[in-house]
Amino acid sequence: MEKQYEKATFAGGCFWCMVKPFDQQPGIISVVSGYTGGHKENPTYKEVCSETTGHYEAVQITYDPSLFPYEKLLELYWQQIDPTDPGGQFFDRGLSYQTAIFYHNEEQKKSAEESKKALGESGKFNKPIATKIIPATAFYDAEEYHQDYYKKNSLHYNAYHVGSGRAAFIKNNWGEKHE
Repeated sequence: MEKQYEKATFAGGCFWCMVKPFDQQPGIISVVSGYTGGHKENPTYKEVCSETTGHYEAVQITYDPSLFPYEKLLELYWQQIDPTDPGGQFFDRGLSYQTAIFYHNEEQKKSAEESKKALGESGKFNKPIATKIIPATAFYDAEEYHQDYYKKNSLHYNAYHVGSGRAAFIKNNWGEKHE
């Protein structure tokens, strides 16, 4: 019997920092960095960063829901971002760095809304959860040099992860094991 894989798409600021946490989980088939949510077909990194395409930097995850269900993906997603920041993530500012969950079906939408509500009611943050929940649209793979950046350029990736403020935020809000 053939495995039934599904897709999940998350925007969490710089896509370099969104690959590693998912890539290392059981049941994750692939994590691709790319662009979604905008109006330009096949945008380039430079175009997306210019804030003229309407795209978010995002990751698209292909996963086996029998090994790593969508609800676990959501839980891990929240632990990688500042969900209260409507203007971007850490020192990356602008639409392309905002957070969003792009749902692929009604089940994902319902799970994302429930997860967002639960996080908001948890008292973990003293500001409202700003992460948007949006229908998935075309996803465009980022240029090859952006794929698996944490593996290809580990020194720069690690310096960026720390220097941007993301690592400290995750540690302060979720503890050591979530970095």
